[in-house]
Amino acid sequence: MATVATTHFADRLADAIERKRSQLVVGLDPRPDLLPVELRGEAQLGREDAAAACDRFCRGLIDAVGPYVVAVKPQVAFFEALGAAGIKTFEDVCAYARAAGLQVIADAKRGDIGSTARAYASAFLEGTPPLADALTVNPYLGRDSVEPYLAACRRHGVGIFCVVKTSNAGGAEVQDLVLSDGRPVWQQVAELVDEWGQELTGERGLSAVGAVIGATHPRAVGEARKLLPRSVLLLPGVGAQGATPGDVARAFTSGPASALVNVSRDVIYAFRGSEMDWRSAAAAEASRYAREVWAAAGW
Repeated sequence: MATVATTHFADRLADAIERKRSQLVVGLDPRPDLLPVELRGEAQLGREDAAAACDRFCRGLIDAVGPYVVAVKPQVAFFEALGAAGIKTFEDVCAYARAAGLQVIADAKRGDIGSTARAYASAFLEGTPPLADALTVNPYLGRDSVEPYLAACRRHGVGIFCVVKTSNAGGAEVQDLVLSDGRPVWQQVAELVDEWGQELTGERGLSAVGAVIGATHPRAVGEARKLLPRSVLLLPGVGAQGATPGDVARAFTSGPASALVNVSRDVIYAFRGSEMDWRSAAAAEASRYAREVWAAAGW
C-alpha cells in the first residue's frame, strides 16, 4: 500500500537517486496499437479491454524498469483517450508504481486559473495519499495559475515541474520570442519559476518546484541550470527525439539529484527492435540509459 508523502518531494527524490545511482525517469505512454502482440488482441475489443491491456503493460514495465529508475511519468492523455476505464487504469498504475517504491510524476501539463486550478491541484496532488508525487504544470498563465499547486506542495510534500522550454521545434514560436531586454520569453519564465520555488527548498537544497527543459536544446539546458540553481530539471527528448545523455551533462552541476532524464519510447517499446520479450527489452534499455546518464552527470 502506498504511504502518505510526508517528506519534501526533492528530498525523497535525492534519496532515491543516491541509493540507486540513477537519474532516469521512464515515461509511460501506452498506445493500444503499439502494445506487444500478447496484449494487442485485447486492446482491439473496446475501450475497457484496451484499458485493461494498457494496465497490464504498464504494470509489467514498472516491474521491469523498477531497479533502474527513480520515477515513472505516466502521460495522462494516453489514459484519458480510453475514457472512464482509462482514468481508472491511470489511478491504478500510479498506485502500483508508488507501492513499488517509485516516485510518480503525472504528466498532465495543467494550466488554468482560480477554482479550476485548485481543482486540478486537488485531483493530482492532494488526498491520502496524493495520486502522484509531482505534476507537470503550464506556468504561462502566470503566478495566480500556479499558486494552487504551490499551496499543495507546501501542505502535502509534493512537487511540480513547470514547463519552461519544450523539446518540440514549434515551442520556439512562443518561448524564443525576444523581450525588450534581449532575453527570450522562456528565460523570463525560468526566473519566475526560480522565484516561486525559493520558499519550497528542502534540506538537500533543492526546490519542490522544478522545470521542464527539452534535452534537444543542449545550450538551453546549460542556461536553464544557471537561472534555476535550486530546481530539479526534468529533461525530455533523450532517445527517440534525438538527444543523448551527453547533451544534458550541464544540467547536473547543482548536484547528482538536480536533474532527471526522461526516456519513454526507447524504453517502453524497445521490444519492437529487439528479439527479447517486451519486459526484458525494457529492462535492458532502462539499465543502459541509467548507466549512461549517471556517467554523463559526472557524479
